[in-house]
Amino acid sequence: MKPTKVQKYILFTLGSWFEKANEKIKDKPLEVSISKKTFIGFAIKAGVAGKQERALYRNLELLEKSKLVSYSNSELKLTKKGEQLYTKICQELNPYLCVLSKLETENPIKYCKKVQTIFKD
Repeated sequence: MKPTKVQKYILFTLGSWFEKANEKIKDKPLEVSISKKTFIGFAIKAGVAGKQERALYRNLELLEKSKLVSYSNSELKLTKKGEQLYTKICQELNPYLCVLSKLETENPIKYCKKVQTIFKD
C-alpha cells in the first residue's frame, strides 16, 4: 500500500524530529526515543499537524501497518523502509528548501541588476 500525502508528512515530521533530537548527542553512543503519545503531543503543540489527536494516532498505526515505523517497548522508530522513504522525501524537498534558505539568508535583490518597483493596485 502506497503511503498518502498525510502519511508522508507525518513520516517526514517524525524523521526530522529524530534527526534534530539526535544531533545534540551524535558524538555519544546514544539515540533519542519517543512514544506515540509524546510525538502526537509535539505535533499538536508545535502546530505541525492540523489534525486531532485521534487522527494522528490512526495515521501512525497505518504507517506501522505499512512497516514504515515500528512501535515496541513504548518506542516509536523508523524502520529501514521508513528511513528510505524519509530520505527520498528529503531529496525531493531539498531543492525547494535550498531556495527558501537562500532567500532568507541573503537579499534576493542582490542577484538582480535592475529591479522595478510599481504602485500596488
